[in-house]
Amino acid sequence: MATIDSLTTPDILGSIGAATIVTTYMLLQLGKVRSDQVWYSALNFIGAALILFSLYFKFNLSAFLIEIFWVFISLYGIWKNSRSSDQKRTAHPRQ
Repeated sequence: MATIDSLTTPDILGSIGAATIVTTYMLLQLGKVRSDQVWYSALNFIGAALILFSLYFKFNLSAFLIEIFWVFISLYGIWKNSRSSDQKRTAHPRQ
């Protein structure tokens, strides 16, 4: 078991990534954020990327697989939501 003084940079970054994903999900459940907002997907992407970084140093196949899916699903959400934002802007340009 790791103690606080034995944590490495990858451990810390992976923990920040996990906290980012959990906090983002909590904000969704509390109604503070909507899943169709670009930054919701962006925060999920950042969290998963940080976890993947930590897994490079201490590999775990099941964690790696779930984070790869999380990254790709988040990238899809960013693409989809930024695309719909662009369409709304062109449909209703500022006067």
